[in-house]
Amino acid sequence: MRKILFMLLPVAAISTGCYHATIDTGLTPSGQTVERPWAHSFIYGLVPPSTVETAARCPNGVARVETQLSFVNMVASGLTWGIYSPMTITVQCAARSDGNGEPMLIIPEATSAEAVVRIFNEAVEKSRASGAAVLVQF
Repeated sequence: MRKILFMLLPVAAISTGCYHATIDTGLTPSGQTVERPWAHSFIYGLVPPSTVETAARCPNGVARVETQLSFVNMVASGLTWGIYSPMTITVQCAARSDGNGEPMLIIPEATSAEAVVRIFNEAVEKSRASGAAVLVQF
């Protein structure tokens, strides 16, 4: 029995996979990323890590968020019996839309009411043609 258990232990260790989740918002990604390789969570992730503040570094929003447990994160979690369970969080910022083929229209500050109505009508037509939402920024 001990021999079988000794042989199954490496198989069980090798068959465990790394946790990996990806959230894709559908926005066009830019080259800007925000990374937290040691986001601190506790008790097997029941106490989640603090929020990753991206507003200052991603003014156009977030295109993609990835959370994962790297091998080193899992080693740290195993050494503490899951009390401290760090994870890696990577946020990819969205690219700025310019209104030329991108789903965003910008209304300048000193725009007349008629021009605002025209821009909103243009946004409706673009949305209808593409089947996707078109953002209007003031």
